[in-house]
Amino acid sequence: MIRPSVAVVLIALFVSFAAAEDPIKPIPHRLPAPSNYKLPEETRKSLEADLAKAVEACAKVEDHALAADATVYCKAVEYALKHNEFYGEGDIKKAQACLIMAQNRAASLAAGKTPWKEQSGLLVRGYTSDVDGSVQPYGLVIPKELDLSKPQPLYIWLHGRGDKSTDMHFIHERSTKTGQISPEDAIVLHPFGRQCIGFKSAGEIDVMDAIEAVKQQYKIDDKRIVLMGFSMGGAGCWHIGAHYAENFVAMSPGAGFAETARYQNLKPENFPPQYEQTLWKLYDVPNYTTNLFNLPVVAYSGENDKQIQAARVMEEAFKKEGQQLTHLIGPKMGHKYAPETLEQILKMVKLARDAGQEAYPQNVSLQTPTLRYGSMHWVELLELNRHWEDSRVGALWKSDDELFVVTRNVARMKLDVGDKKKFNLEIDGDKLPVDLTQESADAIYLTKGEHWSVSTKDTPAKQLIKSPGLQGPIDDAFYGPFLVVLPSGKSSNAVVQRWVDFESKHLADRWQALFRGKLRTKLDKDVTPDDLKKYNIVAWGTPETNSILKKSIDKLPLKWDAQEVAIGKHTADAANHVPVMIYPNPLNPKKYLVINSGPTFREDHDRTNSLQNPKLPDWALIDISQHPDGSAPGKVFAADFFDEAWQP
Repeated sequence: MIRPSVAVVLIALFVSFAAAEDPIKPIPHRLPAPSNYKLPEETRKSLEADLAKAVEACAKVEDHALAADATVYCKAVEYALKHNEFYGEGDIKKAQACLIMAQNRAASLAAGKTPWKEQSGLLVRGYTSDVDGSVQPYGLVIPKELDLSKPQPLYIWLHGRGDKSTDMHFIHERSTKTGQISPEDAIVLHPFGRQCIGFKSAGEIDVMDAIEAVKQQYKIDDKRIVLMGFSMGGAGCWHIGAHYAENFVAMSPGAGFAETARYQNLKPENFPPQYEQTLWKLYDVPNYTTNLFNLPVVAYSGENDKQIQAARVMEEAFKKEGQQLTHLIGPKMGHKYAPETLEQILKMVKLARDAGQEAYPQNVSLQTPTLRYGSMHWVELLELNRHWEDSRVGALWKSDDELFVVTRNVARMKLDVGDKKKFNLEIDGDKLPVDLTQESADAIYLTKGEHWSVSTKDTPAKQLIKSPGLQGPIDDAFYGPFLVVLPSGKSSNAVVQRWVDFESKHLADRWQALFRGKLRTKLDKDVTPDDLKKYNIVAWGTPETNSILKKSIDKLPLKWDAQEVAIGKHTADAANHVPVMIYPNPLNPKKYLVINSGPTFREDHDRTNSLQNPKLPDWALIDISQHPDGSAPGKVFAADFFDEAWQP
């Protein structure tokens, strides 16, 4: 007689194997935009042959520090051919021009020459991203008379949405068009931003990396860096300016969007799950409003532009904090600049630029819901009482010997006190004398118990806690260097194996098409100690099939065997459920371990950049009896955030 429990397992296995025969349908992509143009076969073969020659030439100089200046052209054509990013006959010349540039620059590098380093006018260069090891392009506009031997101001211009503006088309535009702004006394940088992800995720990192790449190649006055952008670039300007305000002397967002729900006209009855609403806080700018008080902000809208909504939202946010947003409106204008208003903006920005940033601001405001964005000038948050709640610091030097600080939801932080050695600190009503005259320290650490305490040495918690760069959610792993680890084994559960095969390939395809890079990938058996030291690990499979997961499972707040998968109080059958999650890697707690997930926004969310936000929190249990689609990797059975101690 078969016992009931055994019968249930046998039935589940039967259903699983039967379901595994049902293939998962491919997910149609929105980006890059599909093309109706068919590249003539003879032309394709010619371009492929020329690409092979260019790749060979670039390979000979791959160890050169400026190799990316050449290989970025090869990548542009490679991706255009792979993803059919030719939208008309004229695009053939763009590809040919890229391959000529790749050959010419490779030849120059081989000869020890780099003539483009001294070039003025319109210029395209490249850098290698630490995130995925890919080369990414950026454009420059360098005035002919600009003295590059001296530190110069830098303007960052963030472009608008272009569904067809992939690498090859971006390079062509940046080689032939000056762009919206071209001051005569500064360099203008046009970041690619990974094309069309709203300057979010790896696109946000691309902006900051492109700035650093320019700093390495040119003398830039880092106290005179201006951030501007329009439409999608205006949205990017809003959130990048709010996240990294300390990096800019002034910012001017044009149009765009500043948050999610109101921009999408969502009513409460149509809101997504609470955890997704919480994740809006990552990019909804009103959650960072006081950060924008650290620099001049000049917003622009066309009077008749629907995207005036972004600045209206931020006007409300500023007013709520007792400030007024400078908002210039182009009379009778739609979705574009009024020339006279843009001229006024540039004059206002130039005044701030010429004044420059203070080397050490006496007054700093910091607001954030997450330690991902937990620093501002000389204030750095190290621990929050609770993530995704409004967290703030206001710090003011009233005089050389009097520092006044107020906080909200902060458990531990660091203050760089500069050259101050002896002063009185008042923080949230606690009065603490600080004397560094006998210390070599130039920073103090503050810890909140019943009252605040101060020390010149950091005393981090001994137990695992959420900390800067290790705070989740799942998508956070893809802001830094990561390695995808595929399983060398095969699951005894055919349904799980089918899902892992589909979703891991989906990540590889989507990363290249949308994020414009290729994944670093290894089998689990090939992962080295150096890999664990350098990378966030994105492990696919199960403890049965992936040795990384097998080594880690006992140190995770996750139960996962052949019968069930459980996180906290949530339990599901393992026959048709898989966990996706992020956690400090037990094999190297200074990096992340991600299980069975890539970035959690998917193809359906690409219709508008305002929806390209994380869709899953720190962990989720996915019912894979529902096939992955453009919205989700399956049916979300349960999902939530870990607490500050990384517990469910």
